[in-house]
Amino acid sequence: MRILRIAFKQETAVPVLALTFASGASAALVIARIVWTGQIRYGFLVWNLFLAWLPLIFALLACEHYRNGTRPNASSDKPTLGPSKGSIVGRALARVPFLGGVRGGLRNRNWRFVGLASAWLLFFPNAPYIFTDVIHLTNRYFAHFWVDLMLILLCALTGLVLGFVSLYLMQSVVARMFGRLASWLFIAVVAGLSSFGVYLGRFVRVNSWDIVTRPVKLYHGINDWASDPFAHATSFAFPILFATFLFIAYVMLYALTHLPQVPQMATPFECKTEV
Repeated sequence: MRILRIAFKQETAVPVLALTFASGASAALVIARIVWTGQIRYGFLVWNLFLAWLPLIFALLACEHYRNGTRPNASSDKPTLGPSKGSIVGRALARVPFLGGVRGGLRNRNWRFVGLASAWLLFFPNAPYIFTDVIHLTNRYFAHFWVDLMLILLCALTGLVLGFVSLYLMQSVVARMFGRLASWLFIAVVAGLSSFGVYLGRFVRVNSWDIVTRPVKLYHGINDWASDPFAHATSFAFPILFATFLFIAYVMLYALTHLPQVPQMATPFECKTEV
């Protein structure tokens, strides 16, 4: 499949393999719990993990379309209808592939990039959403409380990293188009929008695809919040706190991935002794 060829390219193969292992281990442990207890109480974690993979898939496809749309050999010799590439406006538009960066006007692949990027943003809240599944442990004490807590946290961490890898890929595209500062503003905006999406999913009980299947319910949920965001402490505090959590967590993970490599040191057996 094409998505497998894209995912297992040299630059993304290691994180994708690690996330595949983590997802497989998480799903196996959930299935083991179901077999052990005879209850399917936490079977939804496997579904939530699947949803957490969708942002990464959309981000990989969007980055591939962006890369193909900015290659020199992808351009056409036909004249453009917009500003010339030599003008200031033309140079600015050339940085955005879906606004005329590829000569020859808007092409189908550029609209696909917009569609994939939009789908990524729409499904991105599913990645960190699994952290809110700890609510299932707060109703009463269960006999397998600590087992269930570890299962939820393992799935939640896997989902969060899945989302952050996709966010890093999209940040790289934004940084290439608009610069590093704009890319961090993009991170802040995505954290805010995603936290609101998680709020809608947990408290209003809507899904990403409800924008198509149940738009009326989604509209009423957003309208009720917008009409009085201070009606409840949760409706105001949760999106802000969760956005802060996402932004700080991403910054820490970003910093870890940019640590300088430690120079290789000789082992004791490789050291020469002087007489």
